[in-house]
Amino acid sequence: MSLPCRRALTLFLAVAALLAAGCGSRLPESDFERRGPSAPAAGPPVKVGIISSATSPVGGAAFTGPRDGARAYFERLNREGGVHGRKVEVVTCDDGGSGAGSNECVQRLLHREKVFALVAGASLDYAGAPQVAKAKVPDIGGQPIGPEYETYPHLYGIYGSLAPREGGEPGWGGKLYGGTEVYRYFKREQGARKAAVVSYNQSSSAAYARLVVRGLKTEGYDVVSEQVDFALPNFRAVAADLRSQKVDLVFDAMDTHGNAQLCESIDEAEVKLTAKVTNVQNWSSAVPDEYKNAPRCRNALWATGSSRNYEDSSHPQVRAFRDEMGRQAKKDGKKKGGDEPALSQWQLEGWAAAMWFSDAAKSCGDRLTRPCVERFMESGKPYTARGLLLPAEFGHRAEPPGERRTCLSVARWRDGKGWRDQGGDMTDNCFTVPQLGYQP
Repeated sequence: MSLPCRRALTLFLAVAALLAAGCGSRLPESDFERRGPSAPAAGPPVKVGIISSATSPVGGAAFTGPRDGARAYFERLNREGGVHGRKVEVVTCDDGGSGAGSNECVQRLLHREKVFALVAGASLDYAGAPQVAKAKVPDIGGQPIGPEYETYPHLYGIYGSLAPREGGEPGWGGKLYGGTEVYRYFKREQGARKAAVVSYNQSSSAAYARLVVRGLKTEGYDVVSEQVDFALPNFRAVAADLRSQKVDLVFDAMDTHGNAQLCESIDEAEVKLTAKVTNVQNWSSAVPDEYKNAPRCRNALWATGSSRNYEDSSHPQVRAFRDEMGRQAKKDGKKKGGDEPALSQWQLEGWAAAMWFSDAAKSCGDRLTRPCVERFMESGKPYTARGLLLPAEFGHRAEPPGERRTCLSVARWRDGKGWRDQGGDMTDNCFTVPQLGYQP
């Protein structure tokens, strides 16, 4: 699923569930002064903040993945010596999923805790973003749930951005752009020709569904639009129509609970699908529990994203991530014996975000400053977190791209096997596709 599609869907989930200047916002200046030749490289800890909606109207675990992955990376980094001998101290803040909570977290982290940077944020309502930008505090590797990472300077979302990001309107004149690579993939690799898009009769859900329908039609699909009542959805009627229409793919603009109910009805109606396509937020080991009553639909789940499958243990960085997450789970008492820890794609992306910040900080040598970190982020060189991310970069294009070559990672759920990669390595699933504009 393209970046704006992922952002639009996550923003919809929030809406559906809901129916100061930079004074004192940095470490002491003495921390940034160049030391004499005889001084050791080590110094006081580098303090970073992580803001997440750990409690929110959409559930306690919905937005904590990036935080947990980042904390695990910093734990490992500190055991290996930190950033040029300086440990990374992590301060977390739960914004409660509200704009007021977001502003409170930003105030506390910037002005009381005096964090050097923010890392791996995941906020339902990132209302504090203008404060962060005004204080010129780097915010690295956050999840672009709303349009903030496409709007403000000093904010660097996990997937990169080519938008001007001057603090006014998001994107280009209030529009964001995304490609049709997901639809191209299923058409080329799976031979899909007919797709259904299921949404609620709710404004954000309907708007996202229209974006998906537009992308599918651009790629030449025959599209069936289905809409259900948000309060009393009749998924059985939808499933019956999907069967009669003989659709290949099902996309949706719904929350996880709605998806699970839809899948149950799809199983009851014995609908045969090439794929039930979900997004990176639902790419986790929780699938057996979330879809426990829909075994056939569950095994038709596919996920697309911009990061390497967290189950790809053949990759050394994924192995490091999984080992550390297991270590942390055991330490926290959440893992017993040979049990696997609960894992998710958002955790892996939080790990990659922490790595991105650490690499930027290390590039500064013994003179760690925010401008130095931002020079690394703004270098124009694509960053992959040692192969965990598809190349991400930050530019400031005056005009949006008309088309782009875009790659994607693709995985399919299989009971007993988990998420299995599809189509080879994510760097091979690439397409030059049109970029479609929409208003966030």
